[in-house]
Amino acid sequence: MFLVDANIFLAILLRESKDAACRDFLSANPGQLHISDFSLHSIGLALQRLGKADVFKKFVEDALPLVSLVTLPIELYREMPSVGDTLDLDFDDSYQYLIAKHHGMCVVTLDRDFLKAKGIKVKFL
Repeated sequence: MFLVDANIFLAILLRESKDAACRDFLSANPGQLHISDFSLHSIGLALQRLGKADVFKKFVEDALPLVSLVTLPIELYREMPSVGDTLDLDFDDSYQYLIAKHHGMCVVTLDRDFLKAKGIKVKFL
């Protein structure tokens, strides 16, 4: 099971340099892909700020049927500050870390901050 970070989807949606590798990964792993609610909101926010709300609408229509949406259980929110401090992760990375750890998922990302994420599997594209 893979927890796909927002930057993977944004690389594709914004046609950034690693978009081909990101597409290939998603295509090669049907049925194993998950996105956090936080990442979904982050994608929407980023696209809205860029004036690309229509791209978000298409993303939701195309991607969400193929990707499972996951959220952080309420009881794990209290662990976010200690995860952030211990692993030197920012708020959104701590959120992703805790979801991945709780569900036994591998985080798939372009974010090198996850080099510090001990205790979970991370795949860098």
